[in-house]
Amino acid sequence: MHHNLHQPNIISLLSQPSSVPHSSIIITITITKENLSMAPSSSTLKLLLTFLASYALVAYAGSFNQDFDITWGDGRGKILNNGGLLTLSLDRASGSGFQSRNEFLFGKIDMQLKLVPGNSAGTVTAYYLSSKGSTWDEIDFEFLGNLSGDPYIIHTNIFTQGKGNREQQFYLWFDPTANFHTYSVLWNPQVIIFSVDGTPIREFKNLESIGVPFPKNQAMRIYSSLWNADDWATRGGLVKTDWTQAPFTASYRNFNANACVWSSGVSSCSSSSPSSASTSNAWLSQELDSTSQDRLKWVQKNYMIYNYCTDTKRFPQGLPLECTKS
Repeated sequence: MHHNLHQPNIISLLSQPSSVPHSSIIITITITKENLSMAPSSSTLKLLLTFLASYALVAYAGSFNQDFDITWGDGRGKILNNGGLLTLSLDRASGSGFQSRNEFLFGKIDMQLKLVPGNSAGTVTAYYLSSKGSTWDEIDFEFLGNLSGDPYIIHTNIFTQGKGNREQQFYLWFDPTANFHTYSVLWNPQVIIFSVDGTPIREFKNLESIGVPFPKNQAMRIYSSLWNADDWATRGGLVKTDWTQAPFTASYRNFNANACVWSSGVSSCSSSSPSSASTSNAWLSQELDSTSQDRLKWVQKNYMIYNYCTDTKRFPQGLPLECTKS
C-alpha cells in the first residue's frame, strides 16, 4: 500500500449526526411493553451507568454523510442516496478517495463493495485502516483489477511500526463486480482477521511474546481510494489501463463499525479487561473457532496465490518470525 495515497443489544450506540461533536455519543435505551415488567433494579441501573461511563462501545450503522469525507478526486468521489451509497471514480486525469472522520483503536469494521466491472486492468481499489507518521500501522485490502473475464486479486498486507512486507494474495470464489460483497476487518488486542462475506481469509495473531510487533497503540482511520497503478498492478505491470473504458467506478454501501473510537487521546473503550464486560462485545476478545479455522484453511488451500510466509527466495536469511507460528 502506498501510504501517502491513499453493539450491545440493550443499548444502541449510534453514529452522531453532524450537529453533535465527535467526542459525544448518543445513547438510546428502548423499553417496550414486553420488557417493562422486567425493569432493572436501582443497583442494576447503577451498574449499567458505571459500565457506560467506563466502557462505551460505539456501534455504527453508518451514513457516509456523517462518517466519511471525500478527501481527493475533484468531484470524482460522490455520496448518494442520502448517505447510503458512496462511489469512487477514476479517469485519465485522476482517481479519488475518502476517509473516516473518526479514528479507531480496535474494532470490527464491515463495508460492502462492488468493484470496477469489465476491463479493470491497471486499476487498484484500496480499502484499509492506517495510522499516521513514519512508524505507522496499517491493515490493507487492495483489489487489483484485471482483464475482462480474469479474476480480481485480493492483495492483503499488515504494517507494524512502518514495516510491511507481509503480503498474502487471493482469488475470490465469486465475481466481485456483479454484486456487493462484505469485506471485514476484525482487529482486537489478540488478532487481526480479514474476512469476505463472513469467511475468514487471513489471520495475524499477536505474537509480541516472540518479538513480533502488533498494532495496538496507534489509532487508525478507515481509508479507501481508487487509482491507476498500471506500472505494477496487473501481471506485474505488463497489462496497462485501457482508458477507453473510463471512467472506472467502485461502489460502497452498508458501512458498519463496532469499534473503540479514539478522540483527543482518549479511547471510548475502557482499559479494563473487555472480555468480562459483556458477551455483546465478543469481538474484543474474539478469535477463530474451529469452524472458522476450517473455513480459513479452505480458502488458503484453494484460493491463496501468494504467501510471504512460504517465499524462501525473498527471505534467504530465514522467514519472518510470525511465519514459524502460522
